[in-house]
Amino acid sequence: MAGRFGGSGGARSGFCFGKCRLRGPLLVVSLALALAGILSLLALLSLSASAAQGAASLPGGFGQSRVVTGLEKPTAMALAPDGRIFVAEQAGRLRVIKDGRLLSRPFATFNVDSEGERGLLGVAFDPNFVRNGFVYVYFTTRSQPVHNRVVRLQAAGDRVSGRKLIFRLDNLSRARNHNGGALHFGRDGRLYVAVGDNARPENAQTLRNLKGKMLRINRDGTIPKDNPFYKKARGKNRAIWARGLRNPFSFAVSRDTGRMFINDVGQKTWEEINAGARGANYGWPRYEGPENDRRFKPPVFAYRHGTGPTTGCAITGGAFYDPVKARFPRGYVGDYFFADFCSGWIRRLDPETRTATGFARGIANPVDLKVGRGGNLYYLERGTGSVYVVRYTGS
Repeated sequence: MAGRFGGSGGARSGFCFGKCRLRGPLLVVSLALALAGILSLLALLSLSASAAQGAASLPGGFGQSRVVTGLEKPTAMALAPDGRIFVAEQAGRLRVIKDGRLLSRPFATFNVDSEGERGLLGVAFDPNFVRNGFVYVYFTTRSQPVHNRVVRLQAAGDRVSGRKLIFRLDNLSRARNHNGGALHFGRDGRLYVAVGDNARPENAQTLRNLKGKMLRINRDGTIPKDNPFYKKARGKNRAIWARGLRNPFSFAVSRDTGRMFINDVGQKTWEEINAGARGANYGWPRYEGPENDRRFKPPVFAYRHGTGPTTGCAITGGAFYDPVKARFPRGYVGDYFFADFCSGWIRRLDPETRTATGFARGIANPVDLKVGRGGNLYYLERGTGSVYVVRYTGS
């Protein structure tokens, strides 16, 4: 994403999604972007006001309820096999929702740099969590020089009993946006890590750093030798699995097919959904949105910037509807839900026809989506610090 915690439409909640700029030389913003930010913010304020009152609009036959509120600047969530929900808060607390209640004591806390789009940004469960109790997190450490890292936690009930740094990413520049942060396991048992370009577009194309990439590592942080650039890159850069991304704040992997969709936040014009592919190059910074250059992999779907029901400014959250037990109508199975942070909607994409239709409107800054094993859709609402569940109730 361009920036998940501020910028165009995000200043109210403290995110940038890559559309924010920093002090000094980095504070320079074009007039066009500034105007777009003002228009997006006005629309966002209206949306957030209605969503805070529980006014999210859903299709007929669907209903929603709030699971919990009281979260502070949440960024991501993961659903445990036992029904618990783990939620990352930007300031460094990993919270647990258990039996419909937000536990007062965090599962774990981290000493993070949470300025701009930095902080605790990603969480994922090991595929064998029931047996090994491993939980993985991605965060920006305050340790100097500042950098993002992947840490593996050992769970003991609702508390962490151990932690291990398994992968250290590159040192960050002064720019505090474009950190990515999403984590998911693929069907191959490898851990995939989405990394932003650190607000330096040239990073996305080089194999000399990890920025603007999708990474693939083993559960212990070592690098698989069958990674596409293992022989061409050096050192930890061998973890690169795909490149040419701007700010892939979220992505999802289908439980049924293993298909991966990467949500890449755009700069001025487009938001992208890209098909994850080994060795792919998605074209940033040369291209944003649809393109026909055979050297690069075009998006599966893209939508323009704006304030309407099909436009936005920062794609956030993605989830395939492929639960163990489907409860939504048959036409939803296999579809991909995705959200926009600024416009406050959730839409669904048919991966085969590549057409999108509306689903929910009036959400206060959605940042993550998940489909539970029981067939319900969960969304994480940053604007109110809440988790909601959407159920099909029948026509």
